[in-house]
Amino acid sequence: MNIVIQCAASKSSDAGFLLDSQNRRVMFVADPGLAPHADNIRYAKPDDNAGAKSWRELLVSYNENPQQNQLGLLPAYRLYRNEAYSSLVEHFGLAKVFILSAGWGLINANFLTPYYDITFSASAEKFKRRRKNDRYNDFSQLPISSTEELIFFGGKDYIPLFHTLSQEYRGTRYIPYSSKAPPQVPNCQLVKYETKTRTNWHYECVRAYLEGRFAIY
Repeated sequence: MNIVIQCAASKSSDAGFLLDSQNRRVMFVADPGLAPHADNIRYAKPDDNAGAKSWRELLVSYNENPQQNQLGLLPAYRLYRNEAYSSLVEHFGLAKVFILSAGWGLINANFLTPYYDITFSASAEKFKRRRKNDRYNDFSQLPISSTEELIFFGGKDYIPLFHTLSQEYRGTRYIPYSSKAPPQVPNCQLVKYETKTRTNWHYECVRAYLEGRFAIY
């Protein structure tokens, strides 16, 4: 079984940052031009030019030597505050858990990830909000040759990106949902999760799944 869970706005206070050539923290957002000014922060999109490479390419290079980690970047599952991420890793292991990040794409739970503030949420400030037509060179770190079942825990705003980045995955993809009407997601198995929770209900769903109170079949 492989697991994907969407990212979260609430990040750990221990999160690390990439640095620019002037030693400023790089804050990754959806629209740097709309971000509030700060002298000690450089706003950027993940695919912006960082010099000879994009920031995304630099992050890949940084992850090639994770034992050094001089900037103190956290593994993706530790970047977010909610306990659901670590609970999934404890249950399934690092190799089986993936994060669907609005900034970076589908990344493994152990991928060293810098602080960022990008979301699909319509209620977010404009400079943080990624729109459907924005161009990102998203990572897709799923083992696409795997035939194991894959479950996605996340809200409706993140389903389109999950569907796109997992479309070459060979195993059956399951998507729990809580809305009255099921989402339109071709080639995926939809499973209704009954709940009165409306915000971040997928964390509740994760707990129920791990405790055996919710099953995909």
